[in-house]
Amino acid sequence: MSGPKTLYIEDDVRAATQVKELAAQAGIPLVWAESGQEGLKLAGFEHFDVIILDRMLPDLDGLTILSRLRESGIGTPVLMLSALGRTSDRAEGLDAGADDYLAKPFEAPELLARLRALHRRASGRAHSAVILYGAFECHVKARTAFRNNCHLALSPKEFELFRYFMENAGEVLTREMLLRDVWKMNFDPQTNVVDVNIGRLRRKLEEGFDTPALETIWGSGYRLLDGR
Repeated sequence: MSGPKTLYIEDDVRAATQVKELAAQAGIPLVWAESGQEGLKLAGFEHFDVIILDRMLPDLDGLTILSRLRESGIGTPVLMLSALGRTSDRAEGLDAGADDYLAKPFEAPELLARLRALHRRASGRAHSAVILYGAFECHVKARTAFRNNCHLALSPKEFELFRYFMENAGEVLTREMLLRDVWKMNFDPQTNVVDVNIGRLRRKLEEGFDTPALETIWGSGYRLLDGR
């Protein structure tokens, strides 16, 4: 199997079949490990760009597997899936070393969006010197932003937010993802910092242009449009 690969550690056949089908439809090669021990063995012998890890496994729980991966020096981005979806559960998974945490049941588009984002991170795309998307340009090192070659005067935090949208261009980003990756706040559902900054960024991205730049997906999050 060539190209970027994902390791999926999951003991539930029905759940594994669902994720395998979704990955196949999205063109993401996936290797399935049916137990924690098998997953650890595969992760140690093969290179994977992303690991999807179920938290509740009969032989080794996901947190233990994650700990052993990190102790072994395996820094592969990990997306943890779990029926345990409380704030404390998600915080525990992220603190243990997971790069992302998605509670079951989940919507297929969100799983694929998060998986693609982790693959981009692993491939180094997120660290490109210049990120291009439609009418937008993000110059990472210079920390400058443009729309149709027009400079956008963004504050440092607005630039970080813009860069994150550019790194995940076209994907729906949830408030939880923005809080975690832009503000480094794992969980604080009471804060309105995302909404306030989204409003400011939207005004700066759209001022003087006829077409919208940011789309609000009610009940889900926000998406950067191509600005054309």
